[in-house]
Amino acid sequence: MKFQTTTLRTRNSTSRSPFRCSFLLIALTLAYSVASWTARAADGGLPNQNASEVTGAADEVASPTASNVSVFATGLNNPRGLKFGPDGFLYVAEGGTGGLNSTDGACDQVVPPVGPYTANITGARISKIGPHGFRTTVVDNLPSSQTSPDLGSLISGVADVAFIGDKLYAVLAGAGCSHGVPNLPNGVIRVNTNSSWSLIANLSKFLMNHPVANPNPPDFEPDGTWYSMIAVDGDLYAIEPNHGELDKITPGGSVSRVVDISASQGHIVPTAIAFHNGNFYVGDLNTFPIVQGSSKVFKITPTGQITVFRSGLTTILGLTFDSAGRLYVLENTTGNQFPTPGTGKVIRIDPSGIRTLIASGLFLPTAITLGPDGALYVSNVGFGPPPNGLGQVLRITVP
Repeated sequence: MKFQTTTLRTRNSTSRSPFRCSFLLIALTLAYSVASWTARAADGGLPNQNASEVTGAADEVASPTASNVSVFATGLNNPRGLKFGPDGFLYVAEGGTGGLNSTDGACDQVVPPVGPYTANITGARISKIGPHGFRTTVVDNLPSSQTSPDLGSLISGVADVAFIGDKLYAVLAGAGCSHGVPNLPNGVIRVNTNSSWSLIANLSKFLMNHPVANPNPPDFEPDGTWYSMIAVDGDLYAIEPNHGELDKITPGGSVSRVVDISASQGHIVPTAIAFHNGNFYVGDLNTFPIVQGSSKVFKITPTGQITVFRSGLTTILGLTFDSAGRLYVLENTTGNQFPTPGTGKVIRIDPSGIRTLIASGLFLPTAITLGPDGALYVSNVGFGPPPNGLGQVLRITVP
């Protein structure tokens, strides 16, 4: 997905990446997104938007007008996964700014047009946002990489964050030699109180030593493009979309596979994960061109048994449950064949299966979490057009 480049790397038999494949086209989409989106808004082409809301300041790039949606924080660089910490502050992983360092010739590269990647080994960070939306840096100088210019120089960096007790962990998606970062693999890091950090698990090595059943050779990422991570019962669980797997990481650095999703589902680009009532729930982005309603939410038991839980969804990038057992699904793009600003949605699915539209008109949203106040918080402009700093966190009140 990859979107990050996440890793939003989507691919089909002829496309190249999970948001990348789509991003042969998303590169073009983002190149004209602001100007084109403004024109479409003026023509009535964007529900719940007007032209003044999609031009100018960072907090105007993608601000739906619905009364339950507001901009909580701005000034982020490609925001991705986000979680509330035990201190009540919101912690946000950022893809960062990308860079130009190349490792071409030093190790296996991602094949064109996605690769070769280039990187800035200190271009990403994790931010902390206070109750009034003020952003401070928790840790910076983390690796940030970008795809080739042919694919729009799409950025990956820190993919997600999670807490075990008062300890902050993050999963890196923009590191590894194949991403232009020769001395640091993709993996899980622990962040210390003094803003230093240490690598506790080498996920690049784990992927290379434990191949999945159904990789996609035309769009293969040697170091992976990790997207989502959660903490459950003192351990971490991370989703990797390019290979298609759910893995467990202990605080001591042991890595094991919960399930090879590709073995039973093929290349569906799993991206989002939540845990509810003893089971994991995983949503998929699916490949491009986007087919409306082609994404699913899967239930995965702790022993790796996988079944379809909900279907008929589109480009899933985030999942979260509330205390009533209602599932909130973040859709990055709807009603279009390729990632399109202003078409993201949040859908609520009740335990009975009834669906309710909670928010629409989002600009390439990339992650969702439930706040202690009962509101939803969404990373918006998560794969945004330049310049840097246009990323937002939206606050969505739930009816």
